[in-house]
Amino acid sequence: MFKTQNIIFAAALLMFASSCKLTDREPSMVSIRGMVFGTYYTVTYYEENGIVYQQEIDSIFADFNSSLSFYDRQSLLSRINKNETTVVDDYFEVVFSRAREISSETGGAFDVTVFPLVDAWGFGVSFREEVAQGELDSILEFVGYEKIRLEDGHIVKEDERVQVDFNAIAKGYAADIICDYLMSAGAYSCLVEIGGDLATRGLKPDGTAWRIGLEVPAEHSDSPQEWDFFVEIRDTGLATSGDYRRYYEVDGKRYSHTIDPETGYPVEHNMLSASVFAGDGLSADAYATALMAMGPDRAIEFVESREDLEAYLILAGDDQDEFTFYASTGLELKTREDL
Repeated sequence: MFKTQNIIFAAALLMFASSCKLTDREPSMVSIRGMVFGTYYTVTYYEENGIVYQQEIDSIFADFNSSLSFYDRQSLLSRINKNETTVVDDYFEVVFSRAREISSETGGAFDVTVFPLVDAWGFGVSFREEVAQGELDSILEFVGYEKIRLEDGHIVKEDERVQVDFNAIAKGYAADIICDYLMSAGAYSCLVEIGGDLATRGLKPDGTAWRIGLEVPAEHSDSPQEWDFFVEIRDTGLATSGDYRRYYEVDGKRYSHTIDPETGYPVEHNMLSASVFAGDGLSADAYATALMAMGPDRAIEFVESREDLEAYLILAGDDQDEFTFYASTGLELKTREDL
């Protein structure tokens, strides 16, 4: 039997107990699970006295949610979307500023104003099977990261209909925030995973890195997880964006949840998922979404032009049950034989 207890899955992650054998003099492993942002989170860290920081972590999540939640009608983000305020807090400023940078770097493939299009296609709070071109043209008038900016701690919109949605970047940033808190509180190392996005700090007490399994595309959205490769990382953020678990079909046509901000339509290409490794979870989260919007050719060209990113892309083959993959130059893939 293969030793899978060390493996953590990228995309809809599952955490298993570590097989690291600790002595009394080494830090104890603490694992915390819960729900936040409508999904599950897992926090695993090593701490000398085995202190459980559940209350502190949940408090950080509550503050984070009150700032950046799209679905909390009283959050700062919701009030900015409703034009009730323009003043931002620290969480909002960090995420928005980085989002603008990545939007510019990716030529708009990542765009925090795209939610009205996502919703129109039935992947937000509404359900829709068909969208008229006239409706898309109307929405595109107020979609575009260049239509909103930050000046002296205030949000400035060129069109009051512009809405911001941080769903494609906030979970990665939240993982960073929790990691930073744990390390400042005295943790030896940690891994924080929130709904498939994760951040790591340090090595485990036995000197090994965190092992992350790269999920094989599932036939159905509720299919069990399987993996062929894993990677070992430290001080790294990882996020996976994919369409094989979020889509719907109408008359045999599959509609992806990834929307091209330029055309307003769901993307149509053979890339099933993009896993991005970056220096922090916030960046990995946003770049993964951007690569899915780009499509394989542009995505590969983009990643290979960057020294600060690695990526693992899964591409559909000619046969429905076949797929191929791309791993960037600096990404070292391991198999079960390496366990």
